[in-house]
Amino acid sequence: MTTIESLRAVGAPPKHHLLSVLVENKAGVLARVAGLFSRRGYNIFSLAVAPTDDDRFSRISIVVDVESTSLEQVMAQLDKLVNVVEITELHPDEAREAELLLVTVEVGAAGRAQVFELVGVFGGRIIDVGHEAVTVMLAGAPGALDDFEELTRPYGIVEIQRTGRVALPKLGSRR
Repeated sequence: MTTIESLRAVGAPPKHHLLSVLVENKAGVLARVAGLFSRRGYNIFSLAVAPTDDDRFSRISIVVDVESTSLEQVMAQLDKLVNVVEITELHPDEAREAELLLVTVEVGAAGRAQVFELVGVFGGRIIDVGHEAVTVMLAGAPGALDDFEELTRPYGIVEIQRTGRVALPKLGSRR
């Protein structure tokens, strides 16, 4: 058993790094970035893309699993792409991360009040209500979403979708 396999066997989390990649807002850029990861065998844990305040640019937030290769190698390969303007690694202590979660949870008569209370505690919003289930929208730090998901799992998760992480540097940590 390799070191990585033994770490996974004992439940060690993968080593993730968050990259903020500013790219030209042109057709095919996302396909080229994804293709680079695919060709090199890099694993993307999370990917989110959106235009910036300047219509010429988009920001890609990539959470990359770097167990099989170095972060420097990933960044060097990204930097070779023509439409990449800037690459920044965002350290968790120096960034604000957020993610959106949509989840449909079975509630039944007995669990409805408890699920509604959890939604309130986590600052979520109920966006759809059915006889036996509710759909919840929650935005926040990835860890808080993980906690919410874990607490609602016993009620029965019907469907779940998470957007992937987006992040910006904290105001005092811009370089």
